[in-house]
Amino acid sequence: MPAAAAGRSRPSGRTRPREEAGLKRANFGDSPGLPTLLLLPQFLILLFFFFIPSLRALMQSVLLSDPFGTNVQFVWLDNFKTLLASSDYRQSIAVTFWFTVAQNVLTLGSALVLAFATDRIIRGRSAYRTIILLPYAIAPAIAGILWAFLFNPAVGPLAQVLHGLGIAWDPNLNPTDALILVTLAASWKHICYDYIFLVVGLLAVPVSLMEAAAVDGAGPIRRFVSIALPMLGPTIFFLTVMNFIYGFFETFAIIDAVTKGGPAGATNILVYKVFVDGFVNLDLGSSAAQSVLLMSFALICTLLQFRYFDRKVNYGV
Repeated sequence: MPAAAAGRSRPSGRTRPREEAGLKRANFGDSPGLPTLLLLPQFLILLFFFFIPSLRALMQSVLLSDPFGTNVQFVWLDNFKTLLASSDYRQSIAVTFWFTVAQNVLTLGSALVLAFATDRIIRGRSAYRTIILLPYAIAPAIAGILWAFLFNPAVGPLAQVLHGLGIAWDPNLNPTDALILVTLAASWKHICYDYIFLVVGLLAVPVSLMEAAAVDGAGPIRRFVSIALPMLGPTIFFLTVMNFIYGFFETFAIIDAVTKGGPAGATNILVYKVFVDGFVNLDLGSSAAQSVLLMSFALICTLLQFRYFDRKVNYGV
């Protein structure tokens, strides 16, 4: 009997779950080139839209040429020295820093509040989530135009409310007002991106922990701060990094549609200055050097976030 019991096979439900679910293990032994073929489109996209342009920008950054490219001189690091000595460029760095930090805090904070609020809604939760995600379908330039209209000092409804409160609002003349306007527009456009990840993260929070805290007398806000928020740490860290990248590179259309870098350079962030110097002023060497520095700044900021903040993130359950 023991021998028979030892030879008896286990139920297939415990040893062959893949077969019962209709799943098969991928086997590329007969066609070793298939994985490479599947990855080839992504490799080509990276090659033609990232590596080759980056190499070209790096080469152009050490050259000085006229607008027509007929007279080209090798100037080594002179373009970088001129940039770092320029007060306009240092102002653009400061504007980019404050704009990115403010946009990051406002976007992530608003997304957290909305995710917490909709997570508590029982009826109509899907409808609320759909409404919150609508801005993601709007082009950045259109989002900028919408906010520019809302805060237009002459006809904008929100500007009229501010005027009624005694606030002299005019983003066309006031640098602070202009920076606030583009920050609001950029944050509103990106809130839904953060919201998606935070909602998914809240779904992963064990219900038993929340119920146990409720039994112990913890209110909704206390449960969110003490239980849900720490468990959202990895998601929040990821979104912080992505928001910085968004602020550095993906807000060009909003700036161009709303302020065009003005007034007095108050919203002339680095990515917009690269465009103006390269395609408006036709200073290709300076523009290429700025693009190299912009990529370097973004890389340094990302590495610093991983270096000093990643260690504080709790990845345990």
